[in-house]
Amino acid sequence: MAESTIWWLLAGSAVAVELLTGTFYLLMLAIGLVAAALAAHLGFSMPAQLVVAAVVGGGAVVGWHLVRQRRPKELPAEANRDVNLDIGETVQVIRWNADGTTTVKYRGAQWTAVPAPGAIPVAGPHRIREIIGSRLVIEQLQET
Repeated sequence: MAESTIWWLLAGSAVAVELLTGTFYLLMLAIGLVAAALAAHLGFSMPAQLVVAAVVGGGAVVGWHLVRQRRPKELPAEANRDVNLDIGETVQVIRWNADGTTTVKYRGAQWTAVPAPGAIPVAGPHRIREIIGSRLVIEQLQET
């Protein structure tokens, strides 16, 4: 069997395992294996093919890691407006209970709401910051 065929089989196997596990880094390593297959087609020696696979695959992994580090951290689903369209909507607080909760009317139902960490419980308009179970976590709207 030709060396390039072995590299292509390894690359295909890495892609198949990535599809089963969801490990995106395996795709980066598969790029290195494809580069080694191309090096074999070009007639490089086996040590050169190994170096190409290591440099290209390792470089792709490091590059992808750096790209992921620069992205802002994703919010958890409870606080992510892309997942829950209620995040960012406003509610009106009439009064707070002694236990630090309030009841607000939102979308035609009564909801229990709690202040966001560090927020001062005052009456007035509030914004939904996140939803934890059946409780709204709210923060006071800033006056502009």
